[in-house]
Amino acid sequence: MQASEVSRAVAAAMSIASSRGLTADDAIVLHNSNKLSLRLLPCDVLARVAPIAHQVAQFEVDLAQRLAASGCPVAALDPRVERRVYERDGFAVTLWTYYEPVTPREVSPADFAHALERLHAGMRELDVPTPRFTDRVEQAQQLVANRDLTPALADADRELLGDTLRNLRRVIGERGVAEQLLHGEPHPGNLLTTKNGLLFIDFETCCRGPVEFDLAHAPEEVSEHYPGVNRDLLRECRSLVLAMITTWRWDRDDEFPNGRRLGTEWLGQIRAALDRNGLDAQG
Repeated sequence: MQASEVSRAVAAAMSIASSRGLTADDAIVLHNSNKLSLRLLPCDVLARVAPIAHQVAQFEVDLAQRLAASGCPVAALDPRVERRVYERDGFAVTLWTYYEPVTPREVSPADFAHALERLHAGMRELDVPTPRFTDRVEQAQQLVANRDLTPALADADRELLGDTLRNLRRVIGERGVAEQLLHGEPHPGNLLTTKNGLLFIDFETCCRGPVEFDLAHAPEEVSEHYPGVNRDLLRECRSLVLAMITTWRWDRDDEFPNGRRLGTEWLGQIRAALDRNGLDAQG
């Protein structure tokens, strides 16, 4: 979120919390990317704030409640207020339980895998209309194809990303493997270590696809403890995810900290992987 919007977003969250009977005299910014995560005090609630035009908060609220009801390891909405999306001053605000981090925060690969397996098991029981993972790939492809949206991307890098995205999307699609509801981005940043155990957050990127697509976002060691993994598919999904997140970093509107530096570093990793595996990005 742009710095100019942060103060307005904080004010909107504090105002909404206060209007619901929660005491919110202060706010600590925990994370700022496409949305703002705040710890409101002294009521100790986690507020997530996003511009109304760029959010899918209602979907996330509904899904989180259904997953929690089925016993999945997910963060809960705050029980002291109505569980819904609040709107104020152009922002959509959701109020969640704040979980005090436990120490040590280090998560073992086996525990990570077990939590993700439980999440996937619960997700398999839900019939929720969501896009396929290929829709997210297509969004990345559109960014690469549009020079106005990715003006700093060099021609050779643009060609590399475009070819890699197109080829891996085709190869994975041709495998014809089983697909299910996925988290979409279950990386360590979306996993909380709490006294209630490991809990997943941020379900706005949910999609349908093979479980290997989710595993591709987790540390490599996690997949060693997840049953029934297709290793070739996982390798392809890791390369696909790397190409996708690299593309996001070259979006002119990207607000990820040190995003351009990471984008350059990850382009090097993609080239190294192709060279290592003797592959041609064009397939």
